[in-house]
Amino acid sequence: MIKEENVLAALSHVEEPDLKKDLVTLNMVKDVVINGSDIKFTVVLTTPACPLKEVIRQRCMDALHEHLGKDITVDIHMSAEVTSIRNNSPQLPGVKNIIAISSGKGGVGKSTVTANLAIALKNSGAKVGIIDADIFGPSIPLMFGAEDVQPMITPKDGKNMIHPVNQFGIKMISIGFLTPKDNAVVWRGPMASQALRQFLGDVDWGDLDYLLIDLPPGTSDIHLSLVQTVPVTGAVVVTTPQKVALADATKGLAMFKQPQINVPILGVIENMAYFTPEELPENKYYIFGRDGGKELAKKFAVPLLGEIPIVQSIREGGDEGRPIMMNEDSPAAQAFKEAAENLAQQLAIRNAAQPATERVQVA
Repeated sequence: MIKEENVLAALSHVEEPDLKKDLVTLNMVKDVVINGSDIKFTVVLTTPACPLKEVIRQRCMDALHEHLGKDITVDIHMSAEVTSIRNNSPQLPGVKNIIAISSGKGGVGKSTVTANLAIALKNSGAKVGIIDADIFGPSIPLMFGAEDVQPMITPKDGKNMIHPVNQFGIKMISIGFLTPKDNAVVWRGPMASQALRQFLGDVDWGDLDYLLIDLPPGTSDIHLSLVQTVPVTGAVVVTTPQKVALADATKGLAMFKQPQINVPILGVIENMAYFTPEELPENKYYIFGRDGGKELAKKFAVPLLGEIPIVQSIREGGDEGRPIMMNEDSPAAQAFKEAAENLAQQLAIRNAAQPATERVQVA
């Protein structure tokens, strides 16, 4: 007769590939139900975007058949609970992970990457939000087809709170929602920094697994204000392959690694890695150079999360307010999906292996 302890003993031979511990030790096995030779249980992953979901499922099947016999029937439900190291934080209390999306140089497609990563994570089952922190050049409202939407403001606990705009299942806030779309924002740095602090403190974000911060290019007041206001879980650096972009991306990446800032780098995403005609996806043309992002990641010993091709449909999606990830069958969407899975994977590893990020104290 099979007992729960027999099932757990068998599953203790299954290692979580990233965390290098077995599923039972990590408390990832739940709700074991045994009926004769029929075994049901749930594996709780660290992210719904886990790229190793099927690998873990198969390893569980193999371990149970090896230790309990070939004639058993196994039904595995794969669930997920996004991990967090933000415990009891007074600011953004319902947000599990804050991820800065940065680039050293403008024009590398950082906001496009942010928008599509957000939808890819949402499609995996996660709750996702975006702060468009590019105060002087907000583009998130346009990319999500929400230029004419305005967020509501309602009182909560004696304070007026902004409700983020919800478009395609993504909560978002941007200065573009609060100013006429053809008007320029002519503010000094401290005013822009104050706007970011309001996005962090005066918006009712509710519960989120991932809050992506679409930073302006470079290393500015906004970047310092972010790391001084909230502990950032990790940062992603977006670059294109050519040398001029890599030189600036290097500076952007180095900023997060400075000892007084010390925000973990989750990885590099190389955007516009190659051009590919959509009707000939096997053809790749490296018009901006090759492997620049890979070399940057190698130089700083951080993961390369993805290589995103430049295709016409990505540009069209941004212009039409429907990011390419809305069409998951597109080859370009597949590249964003893989990058999002790798990002979620690296975040889970970071949460398991490193201490919580401290809010930066910089004069």
